[in-house]
Amino acid sequence: MINSGKGHLPNGLQTQEKESTEMTQAPIARKAAFEITTHGDTRVDDYHWMRDMERKDPEILAHLEAENAYTKAVMAPTEEFQKTLFEELKGRVKQDDSSVPYFYDGYYYYSRYETGKEYPIHCRKQETLEATEEVMLDVNVLAEGQSYYQAVGNSVSTNNQLLAFGEDTLSRRIYVLRFKDLSTGEYLADRIEGTTGGCTWANDNKTVFYTKKDPDTLRSFKIFKHVLGTSAEVDVEVYHETDETFNVGVGKFKSKRFIYIHSGATVSDEYRFLDANDPNGTWQLVQARERDLEYAISHFDGYFYILTNKDGATNFKLMKAPDTAPGKANWAEVIPHREDVLLDDFDIFMDYLVLTEKANAQGAIRVITWDGGTDHYIAFDEAAYAVYSGVNPQFETTTFRFGYTSMTTPGSVFEYNMDDRSRKLLKQQEVLGGFDKNDYVVKRLWVTARDGAKVPLSMVMHKDTKPSADTPLLLYGYGSYGITVEPTFSPSRLSLLNRGFIFCIAHIRGSQMMGRQWYEDGKMLKKMNTFNDFIDCGTFLVGEGYTSPNHLYAMGGSAGGLLMGAIINMAPELWNGIIAAVPFVDVVSTMLDESIPLTTGEFDEWGNPKNEDYYHSIKAYSPYDNIEAKDYPNMLITTGLHDSQVQYWEPMKWVAKLREVKTDDNQLLFHINMDFGHGGASGRFEVYKEIALEYAFLLGLENRL
Repeated sequence: MINSGKGHLPNGLQTQEKESTEMTQAPIARKAAFEITTHGDTRVDDYHWMRDMERKDPEILAHLEAENAYTKAVMAPTEEFQKTLFEELKGRVKQDDSSVPYFYDGYYYYSRYETGKEYPIHCRKQETLEATEEVMLDVNVLAEGQSYYQAVGNSVSTNNQLLAFGEDTLSRRIYVLRFKDLSTGEYLADRIEGTTGGCTWANDNKTVFYTKKDPDTLRSFKIFKHVLGTSAEVDVEVYHETDETFNVGVGKFKSKRFIYIHSGATVSDEYRFLDANDPNGTWQLVQARERDLEYAISHFDGYFYILTNKDGATNFKLMKAPDTAPGKANWAEVIPHREDVLLDDFDIFMDYLVLTEKANAQGAIRVITWDGGTDHYIAFDEAAYAVYSGVNPQFETTTFRFGYTSMTTPGSVFEYNMDDRSRKLLKQQEVLGGFDKNDYVVKRLWVTARDGAKVPLSMVMHKDTKPSADTPLLLYGYGSYGITVEPTFSPSRLSLLNRGFIFCIAHIRGSQMMGRQWYEDGKMLKKMNTFNDFIDCGTFLVGEGYTSPNHLYAMGGSAGGLLMGAIINMAPELWNGIIAAVPFVDVVSTMLDESIPLTTGEFDEWGNPKNEDYYHSIKAYSPYDNIEAKDYPNMLITTGLHDSQVQYWEPMKWVAKLREVKTDDNQLLFHINMDFGHGGASGRFEVYKEIALEYAFLLGLENRL
């Protein structure tokens, strides 16, 4: 049980909690002043010494272990509850589950899980689902003896005989590329270190193109060509992206005619392509990069189809150009730009063009015949939902596969007949334990932010929960990179809803929930809108009587962890508790240090603090730089030692400084997983232990264990 300072513990747990906190004291880190002067402004970082790229410093590791021990001691009264909750969370999962098979090049491909096993088994069947199963990759076997294991990027050769995949055993998202002969089941001797995990096959079935990561910055920066049976040391570098703000990747179009290389930054794209039948041929440029020109392409029937913001199309439009003359001078409009509709994605079929759109905070799928004879939307009727294109690898079909979910509808896969407009449910995520969607209520609310912007908010609660000042409510947010947190279903979330919590998602600026401009208004010099929106959503929920500051909680991870850090500095009195996962909280120092992984690619998201205007803008919200001597909410902060996205020392320093400065007696708990990185545990059940810890923290503050 966790003492919030705003309530009372059940009598039976008061003594136990008191004893557990007396057994250990919160770790107090030593201070060593380190001055950083930028644009004439000097910041003193007393915890700079916690930064160790090698992750071997014994003092740092000892301090992290002490933090874990302290958290374990404080949370000791909840240990049995965490175990019960873990079994509850795990118990909703159908263990012997499988994905919906999709047909491609003569095979049905699918993945399945077996009871009690943590990892997927990737399989296929030739021509018919009644054929004998062929196990391509049993990840459970590969993961044996590993504390962390991930296999990604499965790619089958054009002749269906060879499998390529990437494996990571450290959780740094740096992969070894491996190959397997599917006809014999033997692994090839070829091993390529330091890759992004995937590769693209040329049509000769022996040549692959893959992406290398810079070992220090982790930027994907080079494309190499490898011929099976040769040493990786003699692989040919075919492209080097020298601009440190760009990342590079390689793939093959759905038409299989061309392989492409994509160089991308936040506000700029560049593609080049190669005949897939001629891996030693010459790469051709589609359109040279230009600042603020974004585009993504697909290939069909002699044309490149181009999703782009060209000529001020903020919400994007669709254009096409001949593959013999693909430059922007030849781009012709297919779908025009619309001020109120974001064109998010598109799928091409022989007779149909399918668009994935977003308008008024809601996703939509539009189906159009190439001759313009029919144009319609697929209808959905829930108050808030998420819909997206599924696996559609073939042109020659009249069916379109899409995914659908809402906060009360488990993830579903539909097949839609574009001719007769009928739909068939292929699979819906099975939720064990007696789930009934009618037991829950979903709402879409609109919050007027302080500058007049209308912020959508998605809410779900149990039908028996009565909103009041005593009702606990968890508000979730992200709001960066244009990433939209959709109102999707979560089986785990039921454990909160069934115990009286309301759950909300604040679709704040920095996402694209209201179109591309919604993102533009939540980045760079406008970043403060993101934090103001979230605070205004919390204030709205209190004002409308859904909860009160004594029972309002907030949660976010990564850039959403930055959001958590900002809102507790700006409005600490609004929240009873905060969960910040892998939080990006030392923004100024990180963005000034280009040796840290992934920094250079972030300049068009946050701004480059080497520019004085951006320096002061970032410093104004950077959580670490704005800690003050005042009361803060109860907090649980989690991270991983091997995180490649947000380095472990950011939350480590943040916690140390908060402990030094804050004036309250509320809980400040820090849990670091010493084996994992940014994505957490690799096994499908291990993640529930992390969720159980988070939920125990929240439910403990509410005396609802």
